[in-house]
This record gives sequence, C-alpha cells and structure tokens, in this order.
Amino acid sequence: MSTYRAPLKDMQFVLRELAGLDDVSALPGWEEVNAELVDAVLGEAAKFAREVLDPLNREGDRTGSRLENGKVTVPPGFDEAYGKFIAAGWNGLSGQPQYGGQGLPHIVSLPVQEMWNSANMAFCLCAMLTSGVLEALRIHGSGPQQATFLPRLTSGEWTGTMNLTEPQAGSDLSAVRTQAVREGDHYRIRGTKIFITWGEHDMSGNIVHLVLARTPDAPEGVKGISLFIVPKYLVNADGTPGERNDVKCVSIEHKLGIHASPTCVLSYGEEKGAIGYLVGAENRGLEYMFTMMNHARLAVGVEGVAIAERAYQHALEYAKTRVQGRAIGQRSGDRVSIIHHPDVRRMLMSMRAQTEAMRAVAYVAAAALDKAKRHPDGKERHRQQALIDLLTPVAKGWCTEQAVEIASTGIQIHGGMGFIEETGAAQYLRDARITTIYEGTTGIQANDLIGRKVAFEKGATAFAVITDMRALDAPLAKAGGEFELMRGNLKQAIDGLEAATRWLVETYPTDANVASAVAVPYLKLFGTVAGGSLMARAALIARAKLGEPDADHEFCRAKLATARFYAEHILPRAPALAREITHGASSILAIEPERF
Repeated sequence: MSTYRAPLKDMQFVLRELAGLDDVSALPGWEEVNAELVDAVLGEAAKFAREVLDPLNREGDRTGSRLENGKVTVPPGFDEAYGKFIAAGWNGLSGQPQYGGQGLPHIVSLPVQEMWNSANMAFCLCAMLTSGVLEALRIHGSGPQQATFLPRLTSGEWTGTMNLTEPQAGSDLSAVRTQAVREGDHYRIRGTKIFITWGEHDMSGNIVHLVLARTPDAPEGVKGISLFIVPKYLVNADGTPGERNDVKCVSIEHKLGIHASPTCVLSYGEEKGAIGYLVGAENRGLEYMFTMMNHARLAVGVEGVAIAERAYQHALEYAKTRVQGRAIGQRSGDRVSIIHHPDVRRMLMSMRAQTEAMRAVAYVAAAALDKAKRHPDGKERHRQQALIDLLTPVAKGWCTEQAVEIASTGIQIHGGMGFIEETGAAQYLRDARITTIYEGTTGIQANDLIGRKVAFEKGATAFAVITDMRALDAPLAKAGGEFELMRGNLKQAIDGLEAATRWLVETYPTDANVASAVAVPYLKLFGTVAGGSLMARAALIARAKLGEPDADHEFCRAKLATARFYAEHILPRAPALAREITHGASSILAIEPERF
C-alpha cells in the first residue's frame, strides 16, 4: 500500500503563479498571509494528513460505520483522530477570529482540504459539512444564534449537517414535506430526512442540523420552504448540551464507497416533536440553504481533485514496483517494472496532467471567492463574484467527473489486481463516484451553469473569461518551438468554447429544453478549456523559471512535460465537445420518452 504524500510543490506553484496568492494577501485583513505562512500551514497539514488520516483510510473503508440500538459507531481510530484534529485548530482554519477561528482565506484552506480528502475523504466529510453550517449561520443567523453555535462549530467541539433530501423528493426540493409548527419562541419539527452525511455519531459533543421544512400556511413549491436549526441536544443557558432532542437516526445507508462516513436516515418528531429554531425569516429557507450549498459545491470539487491525486499516487507506486514483461522490442534480458511500458506511461501522464489542471481551476476559483469577499473596489468585488458564480459549477462538476475517470484509469494500471479490493485501487473509484452526485448531480450543475450563469447574463462573464484565455496566444507564439502545437490546440479549444457559448446564449431563451440537452457537454468543455489555458500559463511560467539559477529546474521541466501532454492529448477533446453542443442537441430529444 502506498503512503499519501501531499504534492506540496505543485500546490505552492499553483497558489503563487496561477491563483495569485500575493493578490489575496494584499486584501484587507489578510496582509500577514504571506508565502512563508502558507508554506508552514501546508507543511503541517501535509504531516497531519500523512501521519494521522491516511493510516485510518483503508481500515475505515473495510470496517465502516455501524448503527446499533440507535447509536452510530465510527471505525477504530476515528474518535482519536478527530480529537487531534480539533485540538490542533484545523477545524477553524478559515473560521472568523471573533468565534475562535484563524481567519485564513479560502486560497489557503482549499489546499489543506485537498490534502485531508486525499488522505481520508470519509473522515473529512464531517468537517466539510460543519464549515457549510458555519457559513450559513454566519450570514443568515441571528446574533444570539451566532453567539450560541458559531464558537463551538468553529472549534469543532460541535459538528453540523445539512438536511435537504426526503424519500419522496430527491433533488426536487419543492416536494419537501417536513413540517414545522410554531410553539412560542421555537418550532416543532416532524418529518424524515435521508442521505444525511455524518448525521449521527459521538465524535463531537453536539450535532447542529440545518433542516428545511414547511410551516402550516407556507405557499406551495420552493417559495414555502424555511430553514431551522435543530440540535441533537438542546442547548442549556450556559451553552452546554442539555436534553436530547426528538431526532433519531433510524438507519444508515449501505453505500458503494465512503464506508467510514455514516450516511443517515434521520427521523424528526417521532415523540413530542423535535425543537427547532427559525433561521432568518419564514419561507426564505432555500435562499439561505444555497449559501451552504454553494460553499459545499466548491469543497466537493476539491474532493474530486483530492481523490484523483490519491489514485494517481497509488497507481504510480504500483507501476514502479510491479515487474512484468520486458521492455518493448526486447526479447531477452531482465523483466522491467510496468512503468517502462509506453501505455502505462500514457495512462499515468493522463492522470497527472488532468489532476494538475483540475487543481489549478479549483484554486483559481478559491482566489476569486476571496476577492469577491474582501476586495476594496466594489466593481472588482462584483466582477469576482460573477467569476466564482461561473466557476463553482465547473469546478464541482468537471473536477468530480474527471476524478471518476482518473480513478478508473488507476485500476486499469493495476490490471487484474486493481479489481481486487486488497490492492486499494478500487476504493478510490468507489469513493470518487459519490462526488459527481453530492450537492447536486453533474446535470444539475450543468443546468445551473448554462441557465443562471451563462444565458441569464447573455454570456458576459463567460466571454470575459474567454478573452483572458485568448491573451495567452501572443506569449505562446513568442515562445515558439514546442509551444507552437500547444498554441494551436489551445486556440482551437477556445474557438470551440466561444462558439458553444454563443450557441447557448442564442438558443436558451427560445428553447431551454434543447440547450439543456447539451448542458453537461458544455460544462465538460468549459472545464477542459479552462484547465488547458491554466496549464499553458503554467508552462510559460515554468519555462521562464528554467532561466533562474535558484528555481527548482526538475519541477519546471516536469510541469512543461505535463502541460504539453495536456495540450496534445486532453485539449483535442474540446472541439469534439463543441461540435456535440452546437450540432447534437436535437438527436438527444429525437425519441419521445414513452418510446424508450
């Protein structure tokens, strides 16, 4: 079994050279977030991931969480690891200082999340949901609610969950039936929620559930949904956990992957009704919940990056040590490890190049989020908000879809041994599979992208991004040589993205059904081209650094090779995707539903 090693050099390169760490550090309140501080944080996080989280991953997958007599038992070592996690202050990395957090920007916390998810995704899902609850209550919670819950959620003393889905509703939140009846200063909640990640456990002193429910006189559809805080234990006047609330875990799901993470069915109000506290105003719950969901969507995109990286490292270690066959063209002599076989190297390069491109897209999105929050210029905040709005479904949908492909390639490199659970390669594919579904499927992300983000603003932000991509043409032309093919392929890819974007802007207002038929190909196209543009930028920067005596020349040469592979093997997918979008929508709808 391989041991996870955080790709610190690539993380640092992307942060400094592509995501603009210096620009974020210049924002008000983050002046002390310099490269030295970030390197120290990443170094400690890498150590925690390697020494604490990674050793628990395989056993957690084999053992899983168990439900007995209403109590969830987590895998061995998880309790202790969580204690170390909160004692070290990791849960409050980006939390607000007034509630005990360290106040670091997303551009720092996102790489840390990547490491933890690479090492043990099932464990880290608990902290990810808690951070989403923190964000929702920070923006929409009342002063007393913030004072009660935010310090303990920030420290990790308490954890949080998001309760949206119901058995009859799925992703259609307009069908939510959970009821909330007012009773003095609180509400009585009754209903059932499913797919609640880390919905029950004993690792923390309390669990703060954010629950979507309807009041008796609420209007139909999504406009009638309200948001409630429903703690596992009611909170005493001194802030300590008190009486057990009327919420129970009645089962946990038997899942394809992430076995160590308990995915719960929660029943509210089987007895006298669970006590819940309204967040904000009635009937605005979906609006408030989207704060949490958008926060979580970028985090899930990083889970895709993380699993891809882990699958790559695992496959690379196997390829270096698995001896099989002789070198191509050799009929005698020693047998070689399979990394010497060209097709294995092709697969490894595919895994590596796509993972690096995914990381770049996710980190650039994190930088946009930071600038949207703190840039002193209002127009720039607005521009960065539009950019993060555009990039969030791309980062979530594209990075997770590629993670499944990359993890599958990792199994292929292992050959028959990859299909055997003992080698560990299959776990990454099983774990990656949920990321395309979490926080809205790829189809939901894609429809959000083409409708709310592209068509709604007539492609303004998308075309602005495309203009920035085209600015690379001149420096690539000047570089010449091996950059010429990269330049040509990138130009064709950008041309395809622009043509597809114009087609969507023209088509969506008159026939949203046809446009939606090719929404997922468009999301994949955008991610592929955005990744290719960033890899081209990385190649130009790496080439320039080769002329600096103090630069890491080995890293720069590897980055050049990886960027070239992406340009020659991944970017050519873009023109085909563009043609699929602009010419293929009608064939998707050619057969009526009743004729299938």
